[in-house]
Amino acid sequence: MATEQARPLGRRERNKQRVKDRLYASALSLFAEKGYDRTTIDQIAERADVARGTFFNYFQRKEDLITAWADARKQQLAARMEKSMRSGNDDVTVHLERCMAALAEFNETERDVTSAMLQAWVKAGRPLVEDQQAGKIFADIIEAGRERGEIATDVDPTRVGNVLRDAYLGLLYRWSENPEPYVPLHNDLRELLRVVLTGVLSYSPHGRGAPTAGTRGAAAHESATTDD
Repeated sequence: MATEQARPLGRRERNKQRVKDRLYASALSLFAEKGYDRTTIDQIAERADVARGTFFNYFQRKEDLITAWADARKQQLAARMEKSMRSGNDDVTVHLERCMAALAEFNETERDVTSAMLQAWVKAGRPLVEDQQAGKIFADIIEAGRERGEIATDVDPTRVGNVLRDAYLGLLYRWSENPEPYVPLHNDLRELLRVVLTGVLSYSPHGRGAPTAGTRGAAAHESATTDD
């Protein structure tokens, strides 16, 4: 059955969308310049060149702009990863790297906005109440990899997705608070993936469970001490 195409917006709808977009863009630019807390609705309306009351035709309160920003990020990431997942020959590592690269790109291209909105997002308690879309996207990638035999069958995709999301947010908080980061965000996110996918323990080439030379030496020393 053919899918129904979206009806083109009429002139009135297009005008309304332009005003909403202008308010949103004006708000983000002010948040980047002045900070979220120091920006008022009056200032947003003035920069958008509309009456103060017009703001409330599109947003009930200033906090709704936080939701709009978070939703826009979710939609960007979902669209990027939907395209990636259609690449049938790529493995789970490639898809995860693309996901982290997309997140780094979104934040690095608008660093000041990210810093201001992230602080507002946390203060509003949104990490605790909003849908954890990034975690679900990570989990979907892990699940697809498990179905292809690239991920161990006893791995819980949801748990891994949540770990990646939580670690990503932790890195993002520190990165956004540092005015001159020595390491670009995408480098930190790539290292995060390496740790999650390969672990941090050093193993002998003779087998994953075999101790390394350093571990054998420590164990031998401990055994000799015990025997004494």
